[in-house]
Amino acid sequence: MFTSYGIEINNLWVLFAGLLVFLMTIAVGFLEVGELGEELSFSLLKTVYFTGIALVVMAIVGFNTAFAPTWHGVIGNPFYAPGLFLGAFSSSSVNPTAGIWWSLPSQGITPGVYFLFETAFAAVTLALVGVVFFRKVKLSAVVAYSTVYFVLIWNLPAAWIWNPSGWLAKLGMVDFAGGLVVHGAAGAAGLGVLYQIWREERARGAATSPAVPIRVSPGWLTLGILLLWLGWFGFNPGSVLAFNNEAIVVVLTTFVAAAVSLLSVSATTYLAGREPPSLLVAVNGILMGLIVITPLAGFVSPGSAIVLGALCGPVFWIGERFFARFHWFTDPVGLLPGHLLGGVFGVTMIAFFTQTAFAAPAGAPSSLPNGLLFGGGMRALHQLGIEELGILVVLVVVFVLSFVVAAILARLLGGITTRPTGADSP
Repeated sequence: MFTSYGIEINNLWVLFAGLLVFLMTIAVGFLEVGELGEELSFSLLKTVYFTGIALVVMAIVGFNTAFAPTWHGVIGNPFYAPGLFLGAFSSSSVNPTAGIWWSLPSQGITPGVYFLFETAFAAVTLALVGVVFFRKVKLSAVVAYSTVYFVLIWNLPAAWIWNPSGWLAKLGMVDFAGGLVVHGAAGAAGLGVLYQIWREERARGAATSPAVPIRVSPGWLTLGILLLWLGWFGFNPGSVLAFNNEAIVVVLTTFVAAAVSLLSVSATTYLAGREPPSLLVAVNGILMGLIVITPLAGFVSPGSAIVLGALCGPVFWIGERFFARFHWFTDPVGLLPGHLLGGVFGVTMIAFFTQTAFAAPAGAPSSLPNGLLFGGGMRALHQLGIEELGILVVLVVVFVLSFVVAAILARLLGGITTRPTGADSP
């Protein structure tokens, strides 16, 4: 058992990590401005709204639907203590003896700290979805979609995988810091919105989705990737939910993978595509490494992080060219080849690179075996099957929910898009 001092240190650590993750939501707006041009002030406006709406909706009900004990492994009980509105006017939340969150006894994390940490994850996930909104989607639609997102769309994968009473968690699925819950699901949700955008553009006579051109602004782009890389210090190491040696190992795996991926993506782009080094390529390389290592960061060694970072170059290059073949959507910021493909690839690699010596201190379930590359054998193959099942179910459910919500909003608002070209006014 932890001493009172140890509990306080862990709570302070997770609170600090959560604040770094909150930083990432606005940083996604900086990154989008850096890639698409400074005139895209809507990029910043929507990330500010995402942050505010996340705090409000998650406080009212969203936190519980994701992390309270679930109903039949599907969705959390919204009335579990502290209940709706984070306990509303009750003074129990300021009582130091109010207890720790039900699923975190070994770390001693209190409900308020855990709420802020996970709400930051929810906010940044929607910010990733929002990179496909551009100025094509009405602000009213953005706000309405966000509200539903923080009640249901983000919450279901979190309840299934990160909540120990979730049905996928009970099967043995793991996803350390959100390769699927955050990145893969963001890609699936974004694809659902893109499909509704395309339906409206096609109804107006468009043969292809009007492209959103890349207009690199080096200062904004550099600031965006710097803040995201810094924020990932909270994203991955914070997900240990304790300040211990394993958290430091996760710092190493995260930052090493990102650095190697930077070099791998740059080299692959040059050797395979004859594209000279550029700031945009470098940024994509860093992001791809961070995304791929996220679901494994607490389960693997720094040596494995180097190998995973090296694999990022070919994976990103192939993915970028595959998604570029489709003309019914535009994705210049790279939600699909980066977050969707990178997140799915990273989760799949859990069954190959996991080492239980690293996974156990990070809080992984005892059932998680060594990966195939470390002697896991049939148990690792079984784990691979569980991970792939989770990937399939989450991507399909999130895509369908996202599209249905966007389609319903289109009916209510007379369409979710602004003008056929997606120009100026949100």
